[in-house]
Amino acid sequence: MRREKQIILSARIMSMLFTPFYLPMVGLIALFSFSYMSIFPWAYKLQVLIMVYLFTILMPTVMIHLYRRYQGWNLIELGHRERRMVPYIISILCYFTCVYVMDKLHMPHFMGAIVVAGLLVQIVCALINVWWKISTHTAAIGGMAGALFAFAEYLGFNPVWWLCLIFIVAGLVGTSRMILRQHSLGQVVGGFWVGFVCAAVAILFL
Repeated sequence: MRREKQIILSARIMSMLFTPFYLPMVGLIALFSFSYMSIFPWAYKLQVLIMVYLFTILMPTVMIHLYRRYQGWNLIELGHRERRMVPYIISILCYFTCVYVMDKLHMPHFMGAIVVAGLLVQIVCALINVWWKISTHTAAIGGMAGALFAFAEYLGFNPVWWLCLIFIVAGLVGTSRMILRQHSLGQVVGGFWVGFVCAAVAILFL
C-alpha cells in the first residue's frame, strides 16, 4: 500500500512538473541558449520570457483553476473529456493573444513560431477532444520533440541525444498519466505524435 502511494505521488509530481503549457518557455530558453539569439541582451531575453510566461503559463493556469473552482470540480473531474473544452478555449485564447502581441512587437520569426506551435497543438487537441480524449501532457512533450527536429533542420545540428532525452521524459510523463488513470496508452502515444507533427509543421512551414 505504501509503495502504491509513493508511485501515485511520483506520477502526480511528474504531471505537475510537465504541464501542457511549458512548450513555448522551454523552446525559447533553448533558442536563447543554443542559437544565434544567445547574443541578444539578457534584459531583452528576460522581458520576452516574462511576457511568454504570463500569456502561456500563468494566465491559462489561473483562469482554468478559477473555472474549476467555480464549477466545484476537482482535478480528476475536470479531466473528463466533455469538461475539457472550456479549458482548451481558455488556453487557446491566451496563446493567440501572445502570438498577436509578439507580432505587434515585431519579434524574430523563430520566437513567434514557437508560440504558434504551442497554439496549433492546443487547437488540434481541442478538435480531437470532441470525439476522443487525448493527452495534452504528452502532446506538449511531443511538441518539444517536433520543435527540436525542425530547428535541427534549420540550424544544421545533430539532435539525436536531445531527442533521446525527450523520448525518455515523454515515457515518464505518459506512464504517469496512465498511473493516474487519466489516459490510456493510445491517448498518450497519440498525444505525443500530434504534438510532434503540429510543432514541426508550425516551425518549418508557417
